[in-house]
Amino acid sequence: MPHPSVPRIGRTVAGLTAVAACSAGLLAAPGPASATPDPARAPGAPRSGTYPNLAPRPPMGWNNWSYYMCDLDEKTVLDNARALVRTGLAGKGYRTVTVDDCWMSRQRGAEGQLLADRTRFPHGMAYLGRQLHRMGLEFGIYTDVGTHTCEKFPGSLGHFRQDAEQFARWKVDYVKADGCNVPVAPGHTKEETFRDLYGRMSRALHATGRPMTFSVSAPAYFQFDGDSVWHRVIGWSAEVGNLWRGGRDVALQKNTPAAKWSSIVYNFRYNSRLAGLQRPGRWNDPDFLLAGASGLTRQEMQSQMSLWAVMAAPLISSTDVGNLPPAAREVLGNERIIAVDQDALGVQGRVVAQDDGSAVLSKPLKNGDRAVALFNAGATPRTLSVTAGRAGLPEAGSYRLHDLVTGRRTHAERTIEAREVPPHGTVLYRVTPD
Repeated sequence: MPHPSVPRIGRTVAGLTAVAACSAGLLAAPGPASATPDPARAPGAPRSGTYPNLAPRPPMGWNNWSYYMCDLDEKTVLDNARALVRTGLAGKGYRTVTVDDCWMSRQRGAEGQLLADRTRFPHGMAYLGRQLHRMGLEFGIYTDVGTHTCEKFPGSLGHFRQDAEQFARWKVDYVKADGCNVPVAPGHTKEETFRDLYGRMSRALHATGRPMTFSVSAPAYFQFDGDSVWHRVIGWSAEVGNLWRGGRDVALQKNTPAAKWSSIVYNFRYNSRLAGLQRPGRWNDPDFLLAGASGLTRQEMQSQMSLWAVMAAPLISSTDVGNLPPAAREVLGNERIIAVDQDALGVQGRVVAQDDGSAVLSKPLKNGDRAVALFNAGATPRTLSVTAGRAGLPEAGSYRLHDLVTGRRTHAERTIEAREVPPHGTVLYRVTPD
């Protein structure tokens, strides 16, 4: 009798209508159970990982899933890769091109090996990797630690070593492992099972000798199991991989603009609570950037980019890069904001002030500056502020503010303020003590 499978967390946006109705409420101050723990004391805080640190900065790149889902093929992937180079986004860091679910044949080969769908990928995956490498890009691929992927293609369960060696032969640089269809055997807990399977995949990838950045999806399957379990899963995910999906998928291209915005706010809220569980080189991942032909406003695209950067999140775009509107290209390509995300100190910014419709985050930077984001999630303009001390800045006579979106430079004394922040807008300052 087959063991029951853990239901998938990703691939849906169920509940986003309800989320849209209370998007402002998502920013309400969390209670004691959801407060960000101190990293030195948190029971699930990452320890020194056994998997090599292959991502000293948050990964950047492109993934097909949110925009294309299973409507992908070799031409789509390579066209987007060429567009990353042509638009200059690759030169700004967006270099890892990851093929998500649905690239495989429905059946493994005669020797148990994964096979590319030859209709979608007529030249195979090794060829795809060679083409990406010739463009100066990196090759990412998707698998699942369960019996099947979320879209019911073959999973890696029972084939961890074989699949890892095949990825290494294909010169893969980045592996995203989902957690759909994981059978939990009698006498074992869900967490024990996930930890065992992700550990096996981790060891198999490491044993190949090829450096492959490992993206773990396990925490997303424990988001609603209570904070203590969720944080513990994040703790061991940091031992077996380089980054981890913390919760629900961001919305899909087919969803309404309102649903997309609600999913961005939702993912921001859960990820902002996890700052104490991240450390440099081991990254919380709140999912893809939606800037593009998405129906989102310029302010909404900019807010996601700014908030993700302050949270030191991976910057992985999921859009049609070749048809980016100018505003989306400017948002994704803003080097001042990318520099905040990629700062060498590698610390996730924390919420230092919030109410029902706004949040202020502060992120320390390696040169002693602070990145301060003032986010208005509400439907009307608001003036937002925070004291320099609360933002973690040292005492100084004044502070220089560099607006990283507009480039405008101003000064402040004791209070960091943004006047009339538009609805769904974020002002991001780089603050330097004078």
